[in-house]
Amino acid sequence: MLGDPLATELIINARKYETRIALVENGTVVEFHVERSASGGISGNFYKGRVVRVLPGMQAAFVDIGQDRAAFLYVADVYDQSREFARIMIGSEGPEALPDEMATEDSSLDAHGFQIEELLYQGQEILVQVSKEPMGHKGARITSYLSLPGRNLVLMPTATHIGISRRIEDEDERRRLRELIEELRPQGYGFIVRTAGEGADRERIRSEMDFLIKLWHKIQNRAAGAPVPSLVHQELDATLRAVRDLFTDKVDRLVIDDEAEYQKILKFIETFSLGLQNSVELDRGSEPIFDRYGIEVEIARALSKKVWLKSGGYIVIEATEALTAVDVNTGRYVGQHNLEETILKTNLEAVKEIAYQLRLRNIGGLIVIDFIDMERETNREKVSSALKEALRRDRSKTKILPMSELGLVEMTRKRTREDIDRLLREPCFYCEGEGHLLSKTTVCHEAFLDLERKAREAPSASIHLTVHPVIKELLLDEERHALDELELRLGRRVIIAEDDSMHLEEYRVQAD
Repeated sequence: MLGDPLATELIINARKYETRIALVENGTVVEFHVERSASGGISGNFYKGRVVRVLPGMQAAFVDIGQDRAAFLYVADVYDQSREFARIMIGSEGPEALPDEMATEDSSLDAHGFQIEELLYQGQEILVQVSKEPMGHKGARITSYLSLPGRNLVLMPTATHIGISRRIEDEDERRRLRELIEELRPQGYGFIVRTAGEGADRERIRSEMDFLIKLWHKIQNRAAGAPVPSLVHQELDATLRAVRDLFTDKVDRLVIDDEAEYQKILKFIETFSLGLQNSVELDRGSEPIFDRYGIEVEIARALSKKVWLKSGGYIVIEATEALTAVDVNTGRYVGQHNLEETILKTNLEAVKEIAYQLRLRNIGGLIVIDFIDMERETNREKVSSALKEALRRDRSKTKILPMSELGLVEMTRKRTREDIDRLLREPCFYCEGEGHLLSKTTVCHEAFLDLERKAREAPSASIHLTVHPVIKELLLDEERHALDELELRLGRRVIIAEDDSMHLEEYRVQAD
């Protein structure tokens, strides 16, 4: 891997068909994100929707927001908009204040103990925000507790709560920020100070507060005249989200391989006066950027079911419909002294790898970890404490239950987007879903990377790509625009041939 092995770097591989983002700490990929233009994410978007069905038995409702499947709204995510929505539509100064005790540090509010049928009715128009992407056969999860994230702050226009990121641990700084927000915020608005806001001065906080409130007013005005259902505010794209959420002062540099996206980042940074322009670099190398930084190897590792530990033990990660199971095994490790010591060492080593893999793969929902059985209660406590400590750096919220006597740990990890496995792979039709194949889109994109490599190694007038017939059809149809862009980028023609004897994941690249 190139670059400083002691640095923290944000590496972005940007193409029109796909954006891939890797956060690299000390030479290791700790976060990996993918967004494809054909199926761009909707998490964070605001929609003007219509309630199509209220389900008292489930204390939830289905809301039409204009997507293929109706969105799902739990009663705990319903802000009482029966009186509020009309006021929002006419552009009021802000919602009525909710008691501070109804909001926690992460703005998780409840619905005053009301029943869903007391808050919503069929045909009602409501303003909602997507809190979780559609996954599998499930529609998006939405909330009517709206929030607008900025660099340092999150505006909550339907609450008056002031929250400070739990990652800001210094009590004096927490007190300073809380007093500053209390002084500067207009009446009726709630704010959360994000981790990046630690140390922010008065002017930076005031400027971002004004920006977010103006943005909220624009959303109000847009919603007032919008049809139902419709999108009224779109979250930032993958590149700018990475700049906003990941490009902190702890990141030494951001490297991107696309000129247009590079300029967009510089403009965004200038708008927010972040002073990070000198830390942004445009990679003009001919070698694919993820190859240069060794990230492709880490992605492949993130798709493996079995992950080996340095000691010779290993963990197995298995995803099901209901949960993700992680199994810890001693494998080839036999220890040096006694069995209990060997098991403890393996479990402690597994803790670090599990925390890393959860973050890298973006695994969310219910997770059950089956550690190797330990006889001593003190050892079980050591492993539980180590797991909590290892997950402290995870940006996603986690909740961990105590370890059982059998070595089982149940935990949850907040997920708003598909995990890497579900995004990059699909059920295998060769084995009727018992295993997995790379998705057809992923095969196309991997072929594009190989074409770029071959073009660099063997300059020629044209390059031949031989693929399975199904992949050829996709290349000449849905991926046609991406193929055209690639030919323009390489300055040569790509000739595609098919071979029905090839495996779906297989392809050949040859230069003239």
